[in-house]
Amino acid sequence: MRIMGLDLGSKTCGVAISDELLITAQGIEIIRRKDENKLRQTLARLEELIVEYDVKEIVLGLPKNMNNTEGVRAEISREFKEKLERRTGLPVHMWDERLTTVMADRFMMEAGIRREDRKDHVDRIAACFILQGYLDYRSNTGKTE
Repeated sequence: MRIMGLDLGSKTCGVAISDELLITAQGIEIIRRKDENKLRQTLARLEELIVEYDVKEIVLGLPKNMNNTEGVRAEISREFKEKLERRTGLPVHMWDERLTTVMADRFMMEAGIRREDRKDHVDRIAACFILQGYLDYRSNTGKTE
């Protein structure tokens, strides 16, 4: 069993997968789309990855504001959660993703990745931070939400 982590952006979706022991998260790809509202191909690719990696749960980043309120992006993520659950039949957990993009950018800066190349990796790395946060929480508390 594995868990999939997702960082949903307006035109991208970063994807990370846990190891089978549910200890670590690895970024696997960024799914790109031309239009924010065209999610059919994104959902189809996610279904392929779910089968390929034997995914049993999904963790989707919830983009909250710094004051803990939810805006338009959070609403879009919640709608995507419902679509994912209907289409895959898997449980989808929402996970606070505040500062994951900042952490991903800082990680790439420290790794020496040039600024102009960072956009090619940031969503995949942010998905790793989202999933790793969930895996750590689950491990430390014994809870699954």
